[in-house]
Amino acid sequence: MRHDDIWRAIDTLAAEHGLSPSGLARRAGLDPTSFNLSKRRTADGRFRWPSTESLAKILSATGAKLEDFTALVKGARALPEARSKGRNRLPLIGMAQAGADGFFDDGGYPAGAGWDEVELPSTADANAYALTINGDSMEPVYREGDAIVVSPAAPVRVGDRVVARLTSGAVMAKQLTRRTAARIELASLNPAYPELRFATREVVWMHRIIWASQ
Repeated sequence: MRHDDIWRAIDTLAAEHGLSPSGLARRAGLDPTSFNLSKRRTADGRFRWPSTESLAKILSATGAKLEDFTALVKGARALPEARSKGRNRLPLIGMAQAGADGFFDDGGYPAGAGWDEVELPSTADANAYALTINGDSMEPVYREGDAIVVSPAAPVRVGDRVVARLTSGAVMAKQLTRRTAARIELASLNPAYPELRFATREVVWMHRIIWASQ
């Protein structure tokens, strides 16, 4: 488990219950600033990990089990508690189709009439959409035919798995490995594929993957 994976799981746990990280902390009886970005590193830049007590409290407050949280750390599944809240009919297209014109507006939100629909776990993001994975570049986490739920509203940080659209029109699922004012670097989870480097201006938008079927 990596530092960023733990914090991303906390963010996702909050989002799947319709809460901000501070709202999740408040519900768990913690200081509302416990999960703020400023609390994730020390003053000298070293990683700061959440305490086992704070993790236990947020699991208790949301009714999540430890194995559910571990799945979120791996980034592969939504919580059963979130699924029990209801299911949304999300717009769905294949990853290969997504690069064609007319499926997204300028902001990266689903547009046009060419989308199918799929019933998947509900999410707090009203603009969430689903894509079907093509190819093997994201194996073993995402395999051919898996459906991923993508949230335009979720914050994107280094280490997150994302869907990115390039100025060339290409749409791809990757992991964000580096982001500066000038460059964005994306990697496949399958080590057989090389890392990709783009000038920031070449990336139109990036949205975080928040759920995947298995």
